[in-house]
Amino acid sequence: MIKNQLLFLFFLISGGTLSNCLGQGNSNEDYNELKECHVSLTDDILTIENAFISRRYQWNNGDIKSLSITDKQTNHQWKINNTKPDAFFPNSSKPANGKLEVHQVAATSINNAYLEAECITDLGALKVKRVFRIYPRCPAISCTFYLRGSIGANWGAVSKNQGDLQNVETISDNKKSAPGITVMQQLALPGHNWHLKAVQFFDITDQNNNLVQTYDQLPYRADSRLTGNLLFANEGLTDNGIFILKEAPTSSVQLNYPGFDFIASVANLQTVGIGVLPQDIDKEKWLRCYGFVTGVTSGGELGQLIALRIYQEQVRKHLPGRDDMILMNTWGDRSQDKHIGEKFTLNELHAAHRLGITHFQIDDGWQTGRSSASVFGGGSLNNIWANPNYWKPDRIKFPNGLLPLTQLAEKLGIKLCLWFNPSKDSSYAHWRDDAKALIDLYRMGINTFKIDGVQVTDKKGEINLRSMFDTVMAVSHNQVIFNLDVTAGRRYGYHYFNEYGNIFLENRYTDWGNYYPHWTLRNLWMLARYVPPQNLQIEFLNNFRNVNKYVADDVLAPSKVSFEYGFAITMMAQPLAWMEATGLPEKAFSTAPVIKKYQSIQSDIHKGKIFPIGNEPSGMSWTGFQSIKSNNTGYLLVIRENNKNATGLLQTWLPPGKNVKLTVVLGSGKSGIIAVNHTGGAFFKLPQKNGYALYSYKIL
Repeated sequence: MIKNQLLFLFFLISGGTLSNCLGQGNSNEDYNELKECHVSLTDDILTIENAFISRRYQWNNGDIKSLSITDKQTNHQWKINNTKPDAFFPNSSKPANGKLEVHQVAATSINNAYLEAECITDLGALKVKRVFRIYPRCPAISCTFYLRGSIGANWGAVSKNQGDLQNVETISDNKKSAPGITVMQQLALPGHNWHLKAVQFFDITDQNNNLVQTYDQLPYRADSRLTGNLLFANEGLTDNGIFILKEAPTSSVQLNYPGFDFIASVANLQTVGIGVLPQDIDKEKWLRCYGFVTGVTSGGELGQLIALRIYQEQVRKHLPGRDDMILMNTWGDRSQDKHIGEKFTLNELHAAHRLGITHFQIDDGWQTGRSSASVFGGGSLNNIWANPNYWKPDRIKFPNGLLPLTQLAEKLGIKLCLWFNPSKDSSYAHWRDDAKALIDLYRMGINTFKIDGVQVTDKKGEINLRSMFDTVMAVSHNQVIFNLDVTAGRRYGYHYFNEYGNIFLENRYTDWGNYYPHWTLRNLWMLARYVPPQNLQIEFLNNFRNVNKYVADDVLAPSKVSFEYGFAITMMAQPLAWMEATGLPEKAFSTAPVIKKYQSIQSDIHKGKIFPIGNEPSGMSWTGFQSIKSNNTGYLLVIRENNKNATGLLQTWLPPGKNVKLTVVLGSGKSGIIAVNHTGGAFFKLPQKNGYALYSYKIL
């Protein structure tokens, strides 16, 4: 795997300083708020730009047509040859009553400040609003669609089999757009030498253990259908490119999904599937649809990933005191709600504190209502609000309510957290009741909630669920954090609802023999290229349990690695202690100094842009992660799996030909100076199989 290096980033920053881009970088005051962001409409030309990217459109009465995209840091421009408007809605009419509104949106504890441009047009009875958002220092512009009014059309999925298409002499007939597909953006990019890479993501992790799939393609005369939330398009003759991120759930669970996300040919690149049906559209209220982000890149693969990551960091600020956590949830030991009660939880809090846990979460079973997952049986998650006390603490299990727990947790420096399952009846019609229940719990001292059991089957359900989240966030002044479970059902994926918290990625259990440390590591490693690991809760288990559930000669079984190693592979994410602390053997607590040391540097690690290094985890690889904090500092997590070689060559994102000073922070490595070869590779030594070293580094 050949990687381009950090040097390219000097081109991204005016004045040639990398630290502005990769350092703290979230203070808009450094840039006088929105001084560098501009929106203008002059002589029928709409321009949206900042210091990094510029997009020009023909206004066309609000039904805009792309004219150019410019990477302002490299002065590279693509002239777009669109003859038709960027967006397409089947059976719509010519544009009328175009209107532009521009707003400055102030920074909050969630969002950085941004400039918002609303482009509104009437396409007959259908009103279309595009909301563009452009942030300072960000090489990308987002666009979210809103619809209102009505349209007589069928926006169903249409996908042809290649075997039914005509031959090359009649290729133009094959290229006609399918009539039922909505298009959010089309770009007639110049030239014939583009290389495309689509990235498809999978959640529903109870069923899926391969969460990322890439598809490389050279566009041809005929249209190709590409699947995935993310598309990189690179010019073959230059070092420049663009990326398009479809802000929607994963492809397999999107609403009104046409069967693919992009249509590509040498002449055109389309982003398709707006996520609504005509019957969803209200005549009076704006309906929020899916959206997309278009960004400019240079500098090879690292340039692509940095540009994408800069945008992702705008969606939700990562605040150390709020967003970093080492969370324990007892459900991982498969006792379900059997043990949950006041005495058990108080004992758990003491043991969790001893281990170094910062957040303790009581899963299903704390509430008066009994769920369908209860070990005691007879419960249900249907018609929840028939019982108005469903989301109040169970007075049998917790006779004194939650107060003794919150008081002890505060004394121990732990935040008490809870599990919550919104009522899905009638497309989340009871969202106000759910929001009130969460707000009442917030006022009892709970500010972190695992949101489980979600099943978004229609647009109404998505709207109501978003209303629930927004209401709780508003009342709590954005202090509530949601752990969004993506283990089952139609949920949010990795690029949607990101403003509300982090992602609870997967349920894995030694009881069922479906937990392997290298599987967990591989899923994190694969996702980390395209999703900030800081946004993912990654589990480590009590691997002293259920040794007999694995065959004795399985060298990759959980019991074959140390408890410390299981924790270490989660360090670049949000570690999730998926266990009962009181069930740990005494020797597990020897890892407490490591966890507590990590706790003291967790936020510093997470300040960086974190990407995978080395080889894909297999249980027998040399692998790891790099957190890039600035142009010459960061962290390296080097992992030697069950590999017989004490020395490993890892491809990194370090600059070629440089010497790098390593300082061991945790693990079994040694401090010293390493040399980086001409491709960015470097040798690392670890004395034992299934070992690790966390280094801070400085480029000399």
